[in-house]
Amino acid sequence: MMNLDLAQHLPEDFHPSSKVWIYQSSRLFQISEALEMEEMLHNFVKNWESHGAPVKGYANLFFGRFIVLMADESEDKICGRSADSSVRLIKDIATHFNVDLLNRQLLSFFVKNKIEQLPLTQLPYAIEHSFINADSLFFDNTVSTKAQLLKEWIVPAAQTWLKRYFVSQPS
Repeated sequence: MMNLDLAQHLPEDFHPSSKVWIYQSSRLFQISEALEMEEMLHNFVKNWESHGAPVKGYANLFFGRFIVLMADESEDKICGRSADSSVRLIKDIATHFNVDLLNRQLLSFFVKNKIEQLPLTQLPYAIEHSFINADSLFFDNTVSTKAQLLKEWIVPAAQTWLKRYFVSQPS
């Protein structure tokens, strides 16, 4: 059984309002890739700066396919250049491992104890044929804070922006 509890993996000393970015891979990373990426993420966070000051940052790969970046802005906001550097990191990872990390039209659901991906265009078909329903756990990658990540990232699809697709569906 896959453990979906994130709290044990997130830094406790980061403020609940810490900024979060989630990048979903178009495929599952292999273990060797995940280990290599872990080093890339660690080095990025160790050297992440905003206006010459260190960013209190965190980065990790979850479930072999979601890169979560976090910056605790409770003391200092990060500048645009600092945010741009994180996007460069994601683009470098995408190129290095030959994956798409910026496709916001790719949806992930937790179905039958595993993560299944589905293009948004195929969602109505999946609902109509009962592959997905209002209670299916959905990875809502639009969450933007640590508090939201903990409470709203993995929730029933009908509790997210996808709710309009389930209007005529029983929950």
